[in-house]
Amino acid sequence: MANLPHRPVRSSAAATTLLLGLALSAAACAGEGPAGAPLPATIAALDEEVFDAFNRCADPAQLERHSSHFDEAVEFYHDSGGVTWTREAMLDNTRRHACGRYTRELVAGSLQVHPVAGFGAISQGRHRFCDTVTGACDGLADFTMVWRLHEGRWTITRVLSYGHRAAVADSR
Repeated sequence: MANLPHRPVRSSAAATTLLLGLALSAAACAGEGPAGAPLPATIAALDEEVFDAFNRCADPAQLERHSSHFDEAVEFYHDSGGVTWTREAMLDNTRRHACGRYTRELVAGSLQVHPVAGFGAISQGRHRFCDTVTGACDGLADFTMVWRLHEGRWTITRVLSYGHRAAVADSR
């Protein structure tokens, strides 16, 4: 193999892009979100945004806002509902089974966030589901979400929603 001369990067845009990518990767490894915000606070705020829109998804604009947090190829695994392989399929299920029927509340203190080096984060927690008509919060489930930080934007690439049970049966 021939020895090729080393050529420095001449494009300042390329250098800036490379440095930004390295900084974001280093921040994810260090447990920070964009602009140095602590990663758990970043993901908690995003979780709140996703489910604020979910809770009002009977409004098509809110359903669109909800969908914007998910990768087009999101995989959604639901222990009783099965698997969907795309954002559109997931949204179709949300429209048919959730919007206007129930809301989701994060169980206080249950959210855990773990960095994934060079990729993003994993969040885990518990949420309860409340009937929109009666206000009764009878359902409880665990969740895991995989978040990707790409070009400064967080999206959800995988969701696991499992352990669905009656809230009164939960002793944790």
